[in-house]
Amino acid sequence: MDYLQTLNPSQRAAVEQIDGPVMIVAGAGSGKTRVLTYRIVHMLRHEVDPFQILSLTFTNKAAKEMRHRIQAAAGSEARNLWMGTFHSIFARILRTESDRIGYPRNFTIYDTDDSKSLIKTILGEMKLDDKLYKPSNMLSRISSAKNALISAEEYMGNSEFFENDNSSGRPKFGHLFKAYQDRCFRAGAMDFDDLLVNTHKLFATHLDILNKYQHQFRYIMVDEFQDTNHAQYMIIKKLAGVHENIAVVGDDAQSIYAFRGANIRNILGFQKDFPDVKTFKLEQNYRSTQTIVNAASSIIDKNKDQIKKKVWTDNEAGERIRVLRALTDNEEGKMVASAIFQEKMNSHSYNKEFAILYRTNAQSRSMEEALRKLNIPYKIYGGLSFYQRKEVKDLLGYFRLVLNPKDEEALKRVINYPTRGIGKTTLEKLAIVADQHKVSLWQVMEQAGQIGFKNMGAVEDFVTMIKSFQTLLDRNAYEVAMHIAKQSGVLKSLYEDKTVEGIARYENTEELLNGIKEFSIEETADDDGVLKGRTLADFMADVALMTNDDKDKDQDQDHVSLMTIHSAKGLEYKYVHVVGLEENLFPSQLSLNSRQELEEERRLFYVALTRAMKKLTLSFATSRFKFGTITNSEPSRFLSEIDPQFLHFENMFSAKGQYNETREKSSGTMSGLPKKALTLTRNAPRVATQTQAPLDPNFEADDTSNLQVGNEVIHQRFGKGLVAQMEGNGDNRKATIDFAEGGKKVLVLKFAKLKIVQ
Repeated sequence: MDYLQTLNPSQRAAVEQIDGPVMIVAGAGSGKTRVLTYRIVHMLRHEVDPFQILSLTFTNKAAKEMRHRIQAAAGSEARNLWMGTFHSIFARILRTESDRIGYPRNFTIYDTDDSKSLIKTILGEMKLDDKLYKPSNMLSRISSAKNALISAEEYMGNSEFFENDNSSGRPKFGHLFKAYQDRCFRAGAMDFDDLLVNTHKLFATHLDILNKYQHQFRYIMVDEFQDTNHAQYMIIKKLAGVHENIAVVGDDAQSIYAFRGANIRNILGFQKDFPDVKTFKLEQNYRSTQTIVNAASSIIDKNKDQIKKKVWTDNEAGERIRVLRALTDNEEGKMVASAIFQEKMNSHSYNKEFAILYRTNAQSRSMEEALRKLNIPYKIYGGLSFYQRKEVKDLLGYFRLVLNPKDEEALKRVINYPTRGIGKTTLEKLAIVADQHKVSLWQVMEQAGQIGFKNMGAVEDFVTMIKSFQTLLDRNAYEVAMHIAKQSGVLKSLYEDKTVEGIARYENTEELLNGIKEFSIEETADDDGVLKGRTLADFMADVALMTNDDKDKDQDQDHVSLMTIHSAKGLEYKYVHVVGLEENLFPSQLSLNSRQELEEERRLFYVALTRAMKKLTLSFATSRFKFGTITNSEPSRFLSEIDPQFLHFENMFSAKGQYNETREKSSGTMSGLPKKALTLTRNAPRVATQTQAPLDPNFEADDTSNLQVGNEVIHQRFGKGLVAQMEGNGDNRKATIDFAEGGKKVLVLKFAKLKIVQ
């Protein structure tokens, strides 16, 4: 049996044990897919009927890849396996058996938009405030209940749930849940969660059906078992109740989906339900260097809830993990792009060998902009480019409309967002008039109250609002953008959505405004070398170039991959940058309420580290913009949890700001949080910025409220200068300064960082 010869002893033992309950604890990079594949091949070689094998995965891609490998090794019999995702397999069963629980066999499967639309309809019928009972929030809560196998009836009968809903101001949630379930049932429809709930209900209430599938599926295999939720595990447990030939494969150290309902207790407590289980640990890592493997192990060892294992590798020792420190998130982006640029030049690597991983989608902005400036192609994996995300495009739509009211696409995008009572019918009426008179939709809207249509008050209010925004266009870009974001109601609407998706959308909008803040305060000179303020029109012109670049990009070309760490699970790259290692960002501020939440964040960090094959770089910024205000950041506690022998602080400044050409030794620097060692990292490629002197990290600007003509000042970039002229008041106060080297510059004092020479 040649396929067995390719396995190490632990892998082979797991493959050959096909009977009884089996748990395969597969460490990162340990060849899990190979074991899963050959285990099924081994069954087929031992005359197991493929129709009696059920193999459950979490993605269609994983199922397709496994089936292809099995077919290559065992022939066409692989086509007869029951292999697929939980939802696809259970939908297949329900298509056959759903009449037993009152559903038609051609039942509809609702997607998220269908479900939200139904909830909106029910809210209207129940006369409930859709701002208080936000549809996305309500759907998320319904999903959580279903994944825990709590029905609407059980929910309504639970006094604790009612008290919680009552205290949160949503006493009717249980009734909404019940109405939603009833309407789905009457429509012959199931949402994705119902595919699990109804399969469990089918097996629990119809023992003949359960018995049928228990005997059909003599052998059951579950991939990524650590990601299963309560409903999934209860179904698996029922199906395995007769033969108990169940093999679960996973890694508790990579359980990172609690926010989706995944229950780590399923894998940690598997032995309680199957006391005869035989456990196999795949501990040899074939992916990463010894340094990366050992560093990751030193992190995950800090978790209390885990299955102990000793991951090791025969691979080369490899380089120590680099730690980079930036003053701002934008500088962090430049450092990462520069490091990628240099590595490509030094090792002749491809872009596709690099990945940048972050905790939240909003962090991609600074990375994207830095990569663009160095002409390094990239692709957002598992998500949209920052400027293509809906919430970002919505706010940009307002900016476009304010700058050009005849932009009809922007107008249609934002006119009823947030909801202001201007529906499709109203727009259609206005569009007909515009077409008849060959004028823009905006021109008709400006005269909406004079053309005889009823109920045009909302349209007139919208026009007035946009015109008020236009009066501010000559001001600072950030000031105008923030005013529009607030007064349009966009920020308030996003802030009120507390779902995981809603929080991400709010963060992305915040990051867009942060980017405008950076753009507006950047000191740029016109053709005559004089500083000029940057407006919203300047920003939109800049963004238009960037988004056009995205549209023109060939998605099949060699590119750097950008993604959240959650999206990176299961992937591997030669060179990995993990960015944003700061307290309250990673670990997330939302995950610091309990040890269980913190341990999941630590597992997420472990997943990030173990994506790297050859080189790993960690970075953080000491400050980030939060709605235009610079907020100081502390290095993540995870940095201090890595054994310092595996870390290397490259090209550091000393505590006094003197550039240190020697490479600082890392031992002894990581007790508590890194202080002296984690100072400013300078890692610039040999491009135009190379000649620019490094900024002094200890430079402290003075209060310039009393600055006068004749004062001598120091600017970090322009050097020494003499104040020649003062003008303006308050936030608009400006100084014309004659710098010895940079010439005359006009600086806005609110943003200019100056030290006054005494």
